[in-house]
Amino acid sequence: MPTAKVDQGLQELPFKVENGEKVFNLDAQPVKWNILKNVSVTAWAYNGMVPGPLIRATEGDKVKILVKNDLSEPTTIHWHGIQVPNDMDGIPDMTQKLIQPGETFTYEFVAKPAGTYWYHSHYDSDKQISVGLSGAFIIEPKGGLASKPDIDKVLMLNEWRVIDGQTYAAMPATGMDGNFFTINGKSYPDTETLNVKVGQKVRLRFIGSGQMNHPMHLHGFPFKIVATDGNDVPESAQIMKDTVEVGPGERYDVEFTPDRPGKWTLHCHIPHHTTNEHVEPGGLMMVINVI
Repeated sequence: MPTAKVDQGLQELPFKVENGEKVFNLDAQPVKWNILKNVSVTAWAYNGMVPGPLIRATEGDKVKILVKNDLSEPTTIHWHGIQVPNDMDGIPDMTQKLIQPGETFTYEFVAKPAGTYWYHSHYDSDKQISVGLSGAFIIEPKGGLASKPDIDKVLMLNEWRVIDGQTYAAMPATGMDGNFFTINGKSYPDTETLNVKVGQKVRLRFIGSGQMNHPMHLHGFPFKIVATDGNDVPESAQIMKDTVEVGPGERYDVEFTPDRPGKWTLHCHIPHHTTNEHVEPGGLMMVINVI
């Protein structure tokens, strides 16, 4: 199994324009991925990264996504929350045939509505999603976000189970709990530090892409929940919180503006989820460095 050629997931996926369509390419393939400098997992990944590439489009864009299967078993992709035609929904033996090893399948649809979405395998998903087959899909409103954030960051939350160097799908319902937890494919202290200036507006887009709930807590500042599952929350209904529970499949967009400097922690408030092999600190934790 090849070692990943890149160190960060969610890198924005380039596209070319053909006949008025934005054309993207995704390749499902096995890869060895480091969640920590000294801990690697056997991942199934899109384009050799975990999470898979960030697909970005503008509402109303016609998109074509060519998905090649370089895995040892079939797969499909579901475009979670996006309003696609039924035959593009990615459900095997219901809306499409399985993409067999070595085959390529083309998905075509109009990107709508604007919001935070994600894509993931919908075949043997208990395993395939758990070992890496997911990524983010952001559909921007025409003219951009009304709130005009200075920093706009996607955070995908996942779990892993690594025992004696072997990677298993984290399946808490079967007693196979996760022992490593990642934000954008990395466990703390190897998670990204987000550098922010005092007075900058920050938008965080949480995506629950694993199988567990994660109450994400921000130190230092309350935030407003401005969108849920791709739907804008009316300003009159936006509530201030410092913890939001992100369930499997859910998306929450939150915004805050730091008013003082410091290194502020963002983490899951289930203590086990901030450990690496039961050792704290680790897992679902990152630093918001306000300068």
